[in-house]
Amino acid sequence: MCGISCILTLEHSSHTLKERGHLPPGVNGVSVNGDEASTKLAKELDASLELIVHRGPDSRGQWISPDNRVALGHVRLAINDLSPDGAQPFHDASDTVHAVVNGELYDHERIRSELLEKTDYKFKGRSDCEIVIALYKYYGLNFLHKLRGEFALVLDRYGIKPLFWTIQEGRLLVAAEAKAFLPLGWRPEWDVKSLLDAGWNHDERTLFKGVSKVRPGHYLTCQSFGHIEQRQYWDIEYPDKRTLDPRSEAEMIEGVRSRMLDAIRLRLRADVPVGVYLSGGIDSSVIAGMITHLVKERGERMGNDKETERVCCFSVAFDEDSGFDESSEFPTRSRSRALSLSGSKLSEMLYTTEIANRTADFLGVKYYKKHMNESELAARFEDATYHCEIQNPDLNYVGKYALSEVPEELGFKVVLTGEGADENFGGYPLYLPDYLREPDLAWPANPLSEAMRKKQLVKTEEAAKQYYASVGADASNRGPSIPRRMLNDISTVSSMTAFQLTVFADWTQSYGSCDPQLTIANNADGRVRAKIVNQWHPLHSAQYVWSKGHLANIFLTCLGDRTEMAHSIEARTPFLDHHLTEYVNGLPPSVKIRYDPGSDTFVEKWVLREASKPFITKELYERKKHPYSAPTTYPHGGPLHKLLDGLITRANVEDLGFVAWEKVSGLVSKAFEEGDADLQGKAMAMRFAFTVAQWIVLSKRFGIAKAVPPEMVC
Repeated sequence: MCGISCILTLEHSSHTLKERGHLPPGVNGVSVNGDEASTKLAKELDASLELIVHRGPDSRGQWISPDNRVALGHVRLAINDLSPDGAQPFHDASDTVHAVVNGELYDHERIRSELLEKTDYKFKGRSDCEIVIALYKYYGLNFLHKLRGEFALVLDRYGIKPLFWTIQEGRLLVAAEAKAFLPLGWRPEWDVKSLLDAGWNHDERTLFKGVSKVRPGHYLTCQSFGHIEQRQYWDIEYPDKRTLDPRSEAEMIEGVRSRMLDAIRLRLRADVPVGVYLSGGIDSSVIAGMITHLVKERGERMGNDKETERVCCFSVAFDEDSGFDESSEFPTRSRSRALSLSGSKLSEMLYTTEIANRTADFLGVKYYKKHMNESELAARFEDATYHCEIQNPDLNYVGKYALSEVPEELGFKVVLTGEGADENFGGYPLYLPDYLREPDLAWPANPLSEAMRKKQLVKTEEAAKQYYASVGADASNRGPSIPRRMLNDISTVSSMTAFQLTVFADWTQSYGSCDPQLTIANNADGRVRAKIVNQWHPLHSAQYVWSKGHLANIFLTCLGDRTEMAHSIEARTPFLDHHLTEYVNGLPPSVKIRYDPGSDTFVEKWVLREASKPFITKELYERKKHPYSAPTTYPHGGPLHKLLDGLITRANVEDLGFVAWEKVSGLVSKAFEEGDADLQGKAMAMRFAFTVAQWIVLSKRFGIAKAVPPEMVC
């Protein structure tokens, strides 16, 4: 695991290296070519690496080509092969192939053994990432199909590890985080169109004009220092909805169980201690339970930990005044509507921290818990926002930022985490209407009758409208539209765009119609849209667009890589192992979401629950899905109130350029208004205030230029 920053001077570029007074006088981990230009380039790259040193505090290295056209930089978080042999950049024996890798590659011992049999490649050390050069020299670009894990020399299959690129002053810049571009001549500007139509969340754009993401399952090529292109090497696939699945339930359950155990087993391997994030939910508890089984029953080791009797788990417990507690239980509510945390405090909860505590006791694991309060959340708001580089209408990312401090403080570098389970196993309540949108022809044994399916569809559609209205979101966008017709009328696309801001300056209307739902629909290429309309079940179509948008660009960012790597923590996601997901994607919709006629309810992630039953408590096996979400009501005059009041000032808002002060001037007052009147209005005001405050933090931390109308741009 690491961070990378790369510079490639393009053909016909007139770029000249400039003296940058703020650059450090020394250069770490590099021998320059001896000329002045090389030394300047090395200093420039070193300054870039310094801004992402949190991704790799253990060592730093560079490689600069003899002609100074290519510079590769790397900061290392040493996980496998802690010796200097594992340091990057990597080079082949002929010094013609050079690589930096951001990520973790699994099953590398087997791949290395195969390469030793097939090739004469001489490995320098035992690093998992060193196999990249050997694979490339033997397979060419087909080496991508051999990789298993999360990585960003290209972007991994789900976007677990980030990779950004931009062209500045005739140079192609590539880095693990956009902030690494700041010392390389980049002058940040807002991409207002991307903000308006949510391109930052649903396609390759970011919040920053001219800065793009490499998409999940894609790689970026630059040929002959000129032509730059993103190409796809992998995509999510689903079976034809009309094809009958001949497998038994027992076979499918065992298929999931065996692949889960294998995905987790591979992610226990490291030369440093490995732990687990444990919340009160089923996903992290499944991982903890299976790890405990692998360690106790099969003799597997967690990293280099010599003690194999007890697994180490981490959690954050939020005190009552913080507003939420991820390790606690929430009130049981009807499965026809998603849980609403809006307007709630912990007094609504049946009890706090008990599920995670009981799970830890059941498994016999070491359980480390950090207590938080609202004051500490407010203190972390700005740093967490800076590391995430995106907006979020929820404070759950601040909680994840705090959680990642726990393993760091205890000397752990690696944790296993549960991201990806809901996406692939049908865990989100918003999937339910799309599951019901068409009959599941692949699974005739489905206990849901056609008449009941139609009845439940109407019921869940109405419940979704009520839920989004209750949490301060737009519930009016769920009707017929071109984007929904493009995607076979799935309502998940409406749910994904429920939080739309109405704070933009009037001049932004010059960008024309900006429809985030259309952005989502257009992000799927024509081949995929044809499958969505004609071949895939609506549940699978919903899972596809969610995984390409929210999963990659929010959940794996501000609830994943950014908040974890901010504290030099490598998080491993077994639920996103592509051997597992490809199997799960091929299962019928009705083994992911199962109707229970006895209770007239739906059981989400049914096949995962069945596969995990031997490893978790009965309580968790029966527990319903609850979102990891922060409330939208906090005390008047409290730490968050004071923080937002200090950030959302007229001067700060006007410095953004694209936000109208008259549309946000009353947000903070409304959000922290006391009393129970207009809870929906207060919830929406709170979410808007969070987002505007995040823009202000990013503007100040990155030095982003004030946005101006297009006709004013010189």
